[in-house]
Amino acid sequence: MSSVLKIKLTSFDYRLLDLWVKKIVELALRHNSVVRGPIPLPTKTKIYTVLKSPHVNKPSMEHFQKKEHRRLILISEYDSKLCAYFEKMSLPASLDLRLSIMM
Repeated sequence: MSSVLKIKLTSFDYRLLDLWVKKIVELALRHNSVVRGPIPLPTKTKIYTVLKSPHVNKPSMEHFQKKEHRRLILISEYDSKLCAYFEKMSLPASLDLRLSIMM
């Protein structure tokens, strides 16, 4: 039984996320790996409520939201060079990449 490399990407900017997902998939395909994905995972939304005025008017509030977009890529039949490249990859600060190996 072969192992599967599980790559989970998260970002607040979905365009940046999709760009890097495309780069990762292309890189894996160049190394003759079998790629499943990108699988879109549910978006996490965090809503913050803040008073508009510092003293009065409790009904007057502003709502801000922060959305965290996530994608999952499963790569099988990969080599150690590909795994090492993903670990050394230089990513933008707003993008988070997590690697795990499933047996």
